[in-house]
Amino acid sequence: MIDSIDRQLIVVLQDGLATVSRPYVLIGQQLDISEDEVIVRLTRLKQLGLIKRFGVIVNHRKLGYRSNAMVVFDVPNYLVEQIAGHVSKFSFVNLCYLRPRQGKQWPYNLYCMIHGKNREKVLKQLEYLTESCGLLQFNREVLFSKKCFKQRGALYKVAAIQKNVMQL
Repeated sequence: MIDSIDRQLIVVLQDGLATVSRPYVLIGQQLDISEDEVIVRLTRLKQLGLIKRFGVIVNHRKLGYRSNAMVVFDVPNYLVEQIAGHVSKFSFVNLCYLRPRQGKQWPYNLYCMIHGKNREKVLKQLEYLTESCGLLQFNREVLFSKKCFKQRGALYKVAAIQKNVMQL
């Protein structure tokens, strides 16, 4: 069961962590609990499945990475997990995941995102990736971003969280 402090903690987390050396101290001060209690509660919420993932969202544009390409491949199902394992190991691949195909109009099932300082660099990295992973034989699309959307973490409806916990 979660309590009002857990719900407040989830609400506070939606805005992200402060970029300080001890962000859980600040959260604890907001909620009038200790840093250790914040960590214990976060661990429990993750174990309950109420927090699925806890990670960093990097503003790649501020770091000079202005060229972004989502590359999609049509890989046979029997190979896709093996190839995805290879693709995800490249340092310039920021995301790598599988999605169901959407018929003949969109037959792609392996997706990866490559960020680079310029378009030419991204294309060279993609060429190296496709050669190294044996992807030359598979159909693909390279979709360069034209607009940067605001990136943020998950938003939770606290009332829905309480309802889901009651069902656990």
